Amino acid sequence: MDMNRRQFFKVCAVGLGGSSLAALGVAPPTAFADQVRHFKLARTIETRNTCPYCSVGCGLIMYSQGDGAKNVAQNIIHIEGDADHPVNRGTLCPKGAGLLDFIHSPNRLKYPEVREAGSNEWKRIGWDEALDRIAKLMKEDRDANFIEKNDAGQTVNRWLSTGFLAASASSNEAGYITHKVVRSFGILGFDNQARV
Repeated sequence: MDMNRRQFFKVCAVGLGGSSLAALGVAPPTAFADQVRHFKLARTIETRNTCPYCSVGCGLIMYSQGDGAKNVAQNIIHIEGDADHPVNRGTLCPKGAGLLDFIHSPNRLKYPEVREAGSNEWKRIGWDEALDRIAKLMKEDRDANFIEKNDAGQTVNRWLSTGFLAASASSNEAGYITHKVVRSFGILGFDNQARV
């Protein structure tokens, strides 16, 4: 480092002034080792999951807290990338990093809703009612549009008026089972968002 005489005296003056202030008691207070903050994730439940946003399928670790009583919902307090996951190796994109805000958003849809034909409003229904409604509508559509034989008289067993899209959070095993169920209905329009 190249320094002239004037710069040398300035550096020495600043050092002398700082040490003089410390000697007069203008130093920061000392930190005491007995005042240790508790780690916020120490008493949490760790749950591994998959990010719901895109088809990459990044692994997450969600930390939830609650009193552990029966029928008490845990409150998710922290989400981070799963370092052991082969897809993202602990990293998250900005959407995945902001997943905690999505979970605690007051606008998050938590229950099934239906908008009847001709209505402009959504009404909340129960899970059992939603599944029964889906099954009923699928049966009606399959009965009306199922193709057993083609024009040549060959058995084809096709259902072309309904399609199915599986989610990105599905594992290979869940995707395989979903594929078998969908194909057993005769549905040809089938895709999986994530191909992991």
